[in-house]
Amino acid sequence: MTDTRVSPLHQFADFVRSERTRLTGQWMKAVFGDADLVEADKLTYQQLADHLPDILDGLCAALDLEDLERVEPAIERNARQHGKVRWRQGYRIEELVRELDLFHQVLVEALEQFAERDSTFTRRHESRARRLIAETLSMVTLTSIREVVSERDRKIDEYTGRLERANHELTLKQRLVSDLYESRMQITRSVVHDLRNFLNAFSIALQLIERAPAKADTALALANRQAADMKQLVDQMVEYSVVLGDGAPLTLEQVELRELYDELAAASRPAIEAKGLVLRTSFDPALGAVTSNRLKLKQIAVNLLSNATKYTTSGQIEFSFALAGPDHWSIRVSDTGVGIAPSDKDRVFDEFERAAGEDIPGTGLGLAIVKELCRVLNGQIDFASRQGVGTTFEIRFPSMIVEPPVVDAPAVDPR
Repeated sequence: MTDTRVSPLHQFADFVRSERTRLTGQWMKAVFGDADLVEADKLTYQQLADHLPDILDGLCAALDLEDLERVEPAIERNARQHGKVRWRQGYRIEELVRELDLFHQVLVEALEQFAERDSTFTRRHESRARRLIAETLSMVTLTSIREVVSERDRKIDEYTGRLERANHELTLKQRLVSDLYESRMQITRSVVHDLRNFLNAFSIALQLIERAPAKADTALALANRQAADMKQLVDQMVEYSVVLGDGAPLTLEQVELRELYDELAAASRPAIEAKGLVLRTSFDPALGAVTSNRLKLKQIAVNLLSNATKYTTSGQIEFSFALAGPDHWSIRVSDTGVGIAPSDKDRVFDEFERAAGEDIPGTGLGLAIVKELCRVLNGQIDFASRQGVGTTFEIRFPSMIVEPPVVDAPAVDPR
């Protein structure tokens, strides 16, 4: 014959279920009356009691089965959620422990009340129930604490990551400010140097005219040459300042590359041939129109060709437009000039840098302008050079620019 009697622990579990509202209210009163539970005072009734029913259900299931191990997964799941919610509500660990301890006390009082009114509930039953309550609340407390610590560590890692990124960005910005300051100082020094040379030469020309009127033509030629050099300096500084200060959105248009190429070749040929150099040109017939900015492309090519002409005393200059893959095309300028020393390669794009020294006329701004314009057009600069042999610059551009790049430095890959 099957024994259909309900176990005393199951009866106690039913008692807890029936008294859930009263027990919850008793616990809430104890929580709100505890001076150490500061965060609890900031919560609504619903926020405070949200996970209490789940914890009670887990305890009652353990009492029904008289076995905590079989319901551990559900209790741990609810406890983790409880810990996570309490962390988000601002609880300290000691508050979490104190709150659950008060809950433990309420359950123990309920157990004592039930034992007094049920004569079949022996001391052995009470002891087993007390042990299950203690073990269940210990598991809930430990799991909740672990979840709070995990959430806290995750938040610390998140804040640490943000701090590291912020420090990295700050370091980059400090370096940028330092580089910018040094660059501006270099500009100041270079301009002052060139102005002083101009004024000295102009002063010498005036003194020569005053002391030897017969040599006035020679003096005027000297003055005119200095004036032309200064005009070139001012013109390139104006061009560079316009490039740097152009904060307007990039204007994109259809650029017919063949038309631009022919214009550049025709415009540069006289100056190149006037130095006794040969201009060799090449245009890839596979090229058509691209989406870019025509004026900026022209500025890049003009500066590269001007730079090559300036640093080449004999031989030739090669100028080409070519296809560079399915989505890119390139401008290539090669010369047989003085070349760039290995020690100068890292600073060839800096303002006022002149690879061959002061004996070559010019401002040293041409490649700095090229670098900035390539940044705007998302162009990648490659160059190769051998001192005394020559230099080749090749810039790859996308056939269509979707949007201007936002990085602070160009994609330069010197080789």
